[in-house]
Amino acid sequence: MSKKEFIYQAPFPMGEDKTEYYLLTSDYVSVSEFNGESILNVEPQALTLLAQQAFHDASFMLRPEHQQQVAAILHDPEASENDKYVALQFLRNSEIAAKGVLPTCQDTGTAIIMGKKGQRVWTGGGDEAALSKGVFNTYIEDNLRYSQNAPLDMYKEVNTGSNLPAQIDLYAVDGDEYKFLCVAKGGGSANKTYLYQETKALLTPGKLKNFLVEKMRTLGTAACPPYHIAFVIGGTSAESTLKTVKLASTHYYDVLPTEGNEHGQAFRDLHLEQELLEEAQKLGLGAQFGGKYFAHDIRVIRLPRHGASCPVGMGVSCSADRNIKAKINREGIWIEKLEHNPGQYIPPALRQAGEGDAVKVDLNRPMKEILAQLSQYPVSTRLSLTGTIIVGRDIAHAKLKERIESGEDLPQYIKDHPIYYAGPAKTPAGYPSGSLGPTTAGRMDSYVDLLQSHGGSMIMLAKGNRSQQVTDACKKHGGFYLGSIGGPAAVLAQQSIKHLECVEYPELGMEAIWKIEVEDFPAFILVDDKGNDFFQQIGSKQCANCAK
Repeated sequence: MSKKEFIYQAPFPMGEDKTEYYLLTSDYVSVSEFNGESILNVEPQALTLLAQQAFHDASFMLRPEHQQQVAAILHDPEASENDKYVALQFLRNSEIAAKGVLPTCQDTGTAIIMGKKGQRVWTGGGDEAALSKGVFNTYIEDNLRYSQNAPLDMYKEVNTGSNLPAQIDLYAVDGDEYKFLCVAKGGGSANKTYLYQETKALLTPGKLKNFLVEKMRTLGTAACPPYHIAFVIGGTSAESTLKTVKLASTHYYDVLPTEGNEHGQAFRDLHLEQELLEEAQKLGLGAQFGGKYFAHDIRVIRLPRHGASCPVGMGVSCSADRNIKAKINREGIWIEKLEHNPGQYIPPALRQAGEGDAVKVDLNRPMKEILAQLSQYPVSTRLSLTGTIIVGRDIAHAKLKERIESGEDLPQYIKDHPIYYAGPAKTPAGYPSGSLGPTTAGRMDSYVDLLQSHGGSMIMLAKGNRSQQVTDACKKHGGFYLGSIGGPAAVLAQQSIKHLECVEYPELGMEAIWKIEVEDFPAFILVDDKGNDFFQQIGSKQCANCAK
């Protein structure tokens, strides 16, 4: 038996990086000589400035390619009217956010930095601290939200007040450049990351495709589609699979080869990507409220695997596709160019477009009157809300549950007004509110029956699909779940929210209970008082079509 020759195979052989960058500054870098080689010297200020600028840009602007995909929905005759409505709101939102005051999304994310440091790059150490300082500066100085909770013990937490800690992963590579990918990852899209431990039996064309389609269907709409979906099949470990999922969803691995080899290089399967995109368009979920555009694109990456294992990963980058590259070389600090003028993608004919045939709902009436009006309309009806809304999310609901369990009555405000699941970003000077889009409704499902049985939470406003227990509770107690468009938080803050004030628990920051006054706040009836669920109806229609 002949000996196998050693051949090193780079796990992820990357093609040419065609990203467009702009030069931030030539300061804080210099070149010296050591042992006959050129050394790139990078001062700590360079790393701080790079992280600060990258997260600033990504909080207010998105990539041109992403904006072009959104704009294409408006011109697609196969797109539903709801697809086009959501796409137009995204572009309007981006135009407002690009001014640098109101961030694209109220969930300004966990700051994630991946760095690849060439062996001829010297920083003197402390890279993570310098990068963290840049993240700190951006979240403190811009109108962003602090979303990170630090555990004091296993059960008690406190908001860190700066959005730190950041997730920072640094790698040693060849060369004399320091390259970065920065991601502002919101909780909604991060929560749609899944690992499935499968076997070799899955690896047939029919079984694999059907498996991936069914898993894609479970994503639902809670993480703000249209998505950039990533699947990874294989991996030398579970963590390798999921790390590849995250990077693939940012399009970091777009320049991988398109075929494998005997040494185990990663590759993209372009044919399966296209097949899955076509299947995504058939799901009927569309851009949140029914249609074709559940996904902008899909990436499928194949990795080597242990013979006893076949991990499969799935994840998304949502409509707040906040990914940005940066690098440091001997010329200076470079940041990826994002789209500064997203308004150019809004057709002139839609510049003054209204909200369509929306039912006007006055929220400054007794709750019984509001419920009676909503009961006249079917699920999928578009609404325009004006009046008072209570704002509360995870911790607020836990606090309300504690009151009930301790024998107290619910506060009157939760009985008199709808509740909007959200947590605001910082309020800019001169504005009534910071960016304030909806959070994922499903996290509050377990509270609905209890609160409604005590007269509260009769009208809920959030994003995404709900579980059966919510549909059952609304039918039992006469409640409603209304869907708000997930993603366009800046446009809601500028156009619909007229006043914001804290009602209770100010020490909880964005998790406090708030009250807002709104005008023409867009929403859709998704679950009604008769047991109808908009998303279940879509699923039933899809199953009927599949059976034909």
